[in-house]
Amino acid sequence: MTSSPHETRDDTPSAGRDAALGGAARAGGAPPPGGRPAREAGDDSPEAVVTCTTEDAVAWLTLDRPHALNALTWDQRERLIGLLADASADDAVRAVVLTGRGRGFCAGADLRGGSGSNGSGSSGNDNSTGRTEPAAGQVARTVERGAQRLIAAVLDCEKPVIAAVNGTAAGIGAHLSLACDLVLAAEEATFVEVFVRRGLVPDGGGAYLLPRLVGPQRAKELMFFGDSLPAAEAARLGLVNRVLPAGELAGTARDWAHRLATGPTRALALTKRLVNASLDTDRSAAFAAEAWAQEINMTTRDAREGVASFAQRRSPVFEGR
Repeated sequence: MTSSPHETRDDTPSAGRDAALGGAARAGGAPPPGGRPAREAGDDSPEAVVTCTTEDAVAWLTLDRPHALNALTWDQRERLIGLLADASADDAVRAVVLTGRGRGFCAGADLRGGSGSNGSGSSGNDNSTGRTEPAAGQVARTVERGAQRLIAAVLDCEKPVIAAVNGTAAGIGAHLSLACDLVLAAEEATFVEVFVRRGLVPDGGGAYLLPRLVGPQRAKELMFFGDSLPAAEAARLGLVNRVLPAGELAGTARDWAHRLATGPTRALALTKRLVNASLDTDRSAAFAAEAWAQEINMTTRDAREGVASFAQRRSPVFEGR
């Protein structure tokens, strides 16, 4: 996202108002069941604040920077993109949960955290020349190489990705959650298209994602006004699958992830690709893609197991292959 401090009005927690820029929305969510030891205070390395824990074939990607409402620096964003790519390619991972710790889900891009003009947003400074204005094309490159790559990493992940949102998801943080295949939200979670409050155009795929989820009129309402959208209203609009008490968020995410992780992994990957692509193509192309996806899928062990279990009147045991 380009440089845009997170909104500082009444619906933004004071603990990170000045850290989130532009498409940055403080990240928050639910810790993986069982949790893990608290990281050392002051350790803001990418490995410490964007963690990956794999259990029962589920990769839990956790944003752990609650004092900044999980706003992403450039390094942290790059680590998250890498972890998503790793999960996509790892046969031992069959589902992903994206969540965070603290009061937010993701407050967006934190330019104070390092690698400013190349990263989550554009600081408006060219450190190599001392210019205070971006060179022609710099802002576009920043968006393409930053926020858009992050959203694409979620959309292109071959494993189903669940967002467990327990707090504010604003700017790029909102788009990060909406790019996920399934969205669970705590009752106190909110979604904010904060860009307009700073005179900015939505980036990080917002104008691509929102109209496909809620239609153009609703998308424009959210983006034109930048109002905070409570979880219950987000669910009513179709942006969220389930709204839950905060104490049930992690458990439900674990249950859903377990069901996905024990499912036919390749069939789910092909289904995800078909659904995502169907929004950008015509009926003829969608039907052709569906037929070939089924052709490919019928070569998998899980497809053969599904057919055999049906004939034998037993529950299938899928291997993810």
